[in-house]
Amino acid sequence: MESLEQIQNFKGKYPKQLWYLFFSEMWERFSFYGMRGMLVFFMVDQLLLNEVDSNLQYGATQAFVYAFTFIGGIFADKILGFRKSLFWGGLLMILGSVILAIDPKQFFFIGIGFNIIGTGFFKPTISTIVGNLYKPGDSRTDAGFSLFYAGVNLGALLGGYLCIAIGKGALFQSFIPANLVWNVAFGLAAVFMVVSLVTFVWTQKSLGPIGISPLLKLETKKRKTYEIATYFGSLALIPFIILMVSNSQYTDVFMFIIGPCSLLYLFYEMRSFSLAENKKLIAALVFILFSIFFWAFFEQSGGSLSLFAANNLNDSVAGLHLDPNGVNNSANSLFVIAFAALIGIVWIWMNKKKIEPNTIVKFGLAFLFLAAGFYIFYYTKFFADATGKTSLNVFTFGWFIITFGELCLSPIGMSVMTKLSPQKTQAVMMGMWFLASAYGQYFAGLLGANIAGASENSTNLEKLIIYADGYKQLAIYALVAGVILILISPLVKKLMGDVK
Repeated sequence: MESLEQIQNFKGKYPKQLWYLFFSEMWERFSFYGMRGMLVFFMVDQLLLNEVDSNLQYGATQAFVYAFTFIGGIFADKILGFRKSLFWGGLLMILGSVILAIDPKQFFFIGIGFNIIGTGFFKPTISTIVGNLYKPGDSRTDAGFSLFYAGVNLGALLGGYLCIAIGKGALFQSFIPANLVWNVAFGLAAVFMVVSLVTFVWTQKSLGPIGISPLLKLETKKRKTYEIATYFGSLALIPFIILMVSNSQYTDVFMFIIGPCSLLYLFYEMRSFSLAENKKLIAALVFILFSIFFWAFFEQSGGSLSLFAANNLNDSVAGLHLDPNGVNNSANSLFVIAFAALIGIVWIWMNKKKIEPNTIVKFGLAFLFLAAGFYIFYYTKFFADATGKTSLNVFTFGWFIITFGELCLSPIGMSVMTKLSPQKTQAVMMGMWFLASAYGQYFAGLLGANIAGASENSTNLEKLIIYADGYKQLAIYALVAGVILILISPLVKKLMGDVK
């Protein structure tokens, strides 16, 4: 077994362990994004919810998914360790997907409940393991997270297109009976979650001491008691999650509680850190705060943009006939795959030339790209025909622009969380990073519901104009946020100290 020093002293751009984690994360993201891309359409088409309620349910579901990454991060840090936490989370996600595959209509919220808890244990741990492959201050860390993020998006590309296209009957309709299309779509997510977990189990020995239980010094019986209590406690939470998600009005109460509680916990932990360490944690909170706004806009992809794609986009892009919902779910992922490694190499090149922008400026650039992309979504209304159908080509170009914003924020954000966090709180801070995504998802649902509410009882053309005008407003807000970030970058840079 390699020591931590041997792992971190790797030659070249990427450690070999990164590739194993790449494939495990890729197939897990196939499962996650496959289901994410189906949620709103499934609720409208199969559960017969209206568009407003579907957006709110989507926001609630995704908010709980990411909120529980914070809780999962605590248990990974304090009890299970990253590896056992990842395995347990993957197992719960498999169970959730199988339940949905059996009867997605009847068991919808039960399956979602298992997936929420499972993702909470899986997601923050694998990202933290990636950070531990690098020594503090290693300039290759951002490039590593960019490559890892390409794995995320390869899974999202495949799952995001295949699952929704199968569910809508737009793909493999000659092989799959019409009454089983949604069962197969959710079942596909289960199959690839199994592949993800098997990949990790087969390759985890290469991680050396990374991710082992923090309680190894305790006697075996006591350690097992803590671990078993964690497993049963997480199972006991599932009925609570089902109740909360199926009644989205409870989400408001939960979101008012989980955020302040997470901050209080962090402030409690900060008592034992030095002033320099606490300054870095404050800088991390700035990144976390602004990421909430980014994801609130970006995650319209699974909410209002999903309905926009179904109602207002034609099915032709670059001369190919493709399902517009599939394109909405997967275009961004395709562009990330194409450019993530290149962007990572650009950061390395700029670092060597001493011209690399600091992380907070990268975040500011992310918002500027986001603003440009949403303005393009707004601009699609000028290509609409009399039936309210508009250009899928222009819409896809909007995702092309937004992709560069995502590459300036998401992989960099995961990287900077590990850089700014003391070792004992790394999984917690990664959990808070994903908790910010939870708030982003929550606000995304509210924003989408407002747009949908404004377009109620409208013709398809009127609906397109209302949705497009809503995206113009989001573009303006994103532009303002980007300018603010760039203006405050010198102050945040001071808080970050030696972290670039």
